[in-house]
Amino acid sequence: MLVDTDVIIWYLRGENKAVSFVDGLGSFAISAVTYMEVLHGIRDKVELKEWKGFIKDRNIQVLPVDQDITSKAIYWMEAYVLSHGLRLADALIAATADIYGKDLVTGNIADYRFIHGLTLKVFRI
Repeated sequence: MLVDTDVIIWYLRGENKAVSFVDGLGSFAISAVTYMEVLHGIRDKVELKEWKGFIKDRNIQVLPVDQDITSKAIYWMEAYVLSHGLRLADALIAATADIYGKDLVTGNIADYRFIHGLTLKVFRI
């Protein structure tokens, strides 16, 4: 399972449903894009240390963006940027899930539901 950025952010903010959900997953993966999106919101070195500790302690697999993911994301951007407003980060996260054969769990279904072949799992807070 690939966990989308929104779910991770809710977890880090202590939202009860997100904490229960993520803690119940066992092992899971995130895209390198999600890792960097979380970094973008970090305010100080303490939070950075906590984020890195969370990744290490939970043994979360951070999946890199490679040539196959880039190619798939470009394909989907060309197909959906004009019709659905697909954003770059979402295209890369979706492509990561697709290339690695993982379900994408997200609370932002509207960002992905139009992508044919992508398996989504809805998360609601």
